Amino acid sequence: MSADEPQHRFDLRRDGDFVEVGDRCWVARHELADVSVGLVGGSAGLLVVDTHSSSASARRVIEQVRALGAGEVVGVVNTHAHWDHVLGNAAFRSTYAGAPIVAHEEAALTVRDRASQLLAEAAEHLDVSETEVAVPDQTFSSAKVVDLGDRIVEIVHPGRGHTGGDAVVRVGDADVFFAGDLVEESGGPAFGDDCYPLEWAATLDMVASLLTPATVVVPGHGNPVDRDFVLDQRGSIGILAETIRELAGRGTRPDQMAEAAQWPYPAEDLAHAFRRGFDQLPRGGRSLPMA
Repeated sequence: MSADEPQHRFDLRRDGDFVEVGDRCWVARHELADVSVGLVGGSAGLLVVDTHSSSASARRVIEQVRALGAGEVVGVVNTHAHWDHVLGNAAFRSTYAGAPIVAHEEAALTVRDRASQLLAEAAEHLDVSETEVAVPDQTFSSAKVVDLGDRIVEIVHPGRGHTGGDAVVRVGDADVFFAGDLVEESGGPAFGDDCYPLEWAATLDMVASLLTPATVVVPGHGNPVDRDFVLDQRGSIGILAETIRELAGRGTRPDQMAEAAQWPYPAEDLAHAFRRGFDQLPRGGRSLPMA
């Protein structure tokens, strides 16, 4: 490792054990969905970042939190409203009565309105028969501060990208940043049926403005990364967005886009990005279909 490279390289095993990646900031990477759960400690207690994929999964996380011996959970944050990040909410709520579950206002509405869909998606991967959907009970529109006693944690909505309700968690004194699925390391960015591919790059510009060269960035899936990784992913997402805009302006329909250009990610993973990007363009950004 050269002297000018950030001195943090973590290779987390997917065994659910919490690993400290900064002062009282831990990450547990799990085999199921390769999803990460974060933990931030302060003198007032612990803040959990995402709750895993079911009540049973969350109860195992709670056991690991207790084994860590770093304090009691006093709050939970959902970085966005996908099953692998929110379906453990009910277990945390029942175990830590009074600890609020915080999410962006759009994410909270999505958990409420798409509860049955979240359970159905999770059921493709695990048993959710005992899992209830718990809607976040504290919401914010742009930013929120959590006081953990001897440290302040910032929760920010940097813009839309992976979903419309993405939130990131910044622990400034430790220079640790939980990015949710706005950043992914173990695979390419996930463009689902609720993504905003044309806005994602600008959102990552906002994210990058909150980072330093030494920041430990914890993605929603995979190992921690650094600011350069975020900027590289931003560049690829920006290329994807500009290509969609260019093709749409030439009259290419979403179902024609896969074969119409070279893409920074496998074209078979981009069907939602093509459709969502096309639909989110103003009418003036789309031409009549090519003959």
